[in-house]
Amino acid sequence: MRIHLVSGGCGFVGRNMVKRLLKATNDYVFMVDDLSIGRHPKEWLEGYQAEMNSDIEVIGQEGRLFFWKGDFRNLLFYMREKPRYIQEKYGLDFEGFSDVFHFAAIVGGRMKIEGDPMIVALDLSIDAEFFHWVTQHKPERVLYPSSSAAYPVSLQTTDGAIALSEGDIDFNKNLGTPDMTYGWSKLTGEFLAQIAAKHYGVRVACIRPFSGYGEDQEHSYPVPAIAARAAKREDPFEVWGTGKQGRDFVHIDDVLDFIFMLLDNVSDGSAYNIGSGRLTSFLELIEVFGEIAGYKPTIKPLLDKPVGVHSRYANMDLVNEKFGWKPKISLKEGMERVYLRQLELIS
Repeated sequence: MRIHLVSGGCGFVGRNMVKRLLKATNDYVFMVDDLSIGRHPKEWLEGYQAEMNSDIEVIGQEGRLFFWKGDFRNLLFYMREKPRYIQEKYGLDFEGFSDVFHFAAIVGGRMKIEGDPMIVALDLSIDAEFFHWVTQHKPERVLYPSSSAAYPVSLQTTDGAIALSEGDIDFNKNLGTPDMTYGWSKLTGEFLAQIAAKHYGVRVACIRPFSGYGEDQEHSYPVPAIAARAAKREDPFEVWGTGKQGRDFVHIDDVLDFIFMLLDNVSDGSAYNIGSGRLTSFLELIEVFGEIAGYKPTIKPLLDKPVGVHSRYANMDLVNEKFGWKPKISLKEGMERVYLRQLELIS
């Protein structure tokens, strides 16, 4: 029995990973989520049906998906106290987890990062517990999602847009200051990943996603929120800040492709950018959605809203040179997909 573990499996990236694993393999998936942010599987799994095995849901006709609802740290504690806790409690016949995808985190848009930074700092606790367990369990491969927020904010100012390169984070030099507690937690997670690889022989890879988006993303994130307002033909069109601040948008399908490519090629805890390599301002993004919707709205800046750093985009040269990898989905195609989904929701 080959089984993968997906923590935070009901969040945006997690649920897309779960669906990809179920579709692309014949393997089993053990998914963990406390649903504080994520959505219950019945909301996003086609043809959802489940039966209970003690306190987990066994989902689907083939019974290949298991859902444990709760704080991931609690499950890690149970497994630390009793290494075969899952196998024995639920009668599952497997030696250990194959691939482990660690998406469990306290995340959110800019309002969460700046509005409640101390609760976001609890990600430090989640990741420390996770990597401690990983070094004991030693799954086949581990994916740790860091963030572009780990980069120094001094490189992301109004003085000039700098494409952020992997080498801008060097644990042997001055690291600079990441973006709020979220950035600090992800930077620490990267360090723990390298420790797990070097000192415990764990095969682990890290990604630094930039602004990931997709059709089923929550409205607390900018792309679906802007798409929904364009679908309603909002005019004037509100934008947080001046709208001149920019991000690097990359579609979730490309992010998943990148993850599997990286797991096949990286094992030492190194982190790599995943982005388009293109800086797009929010004013430009509104213009793209306006063109898709067939109108040109007046922009209304909301200068009292949190906006984060001024510019954040990826230098993808290392990824291109080392792995020959580039994202497949263009900005226009990806945003059209999101727009059509929002149009469906309001119609």
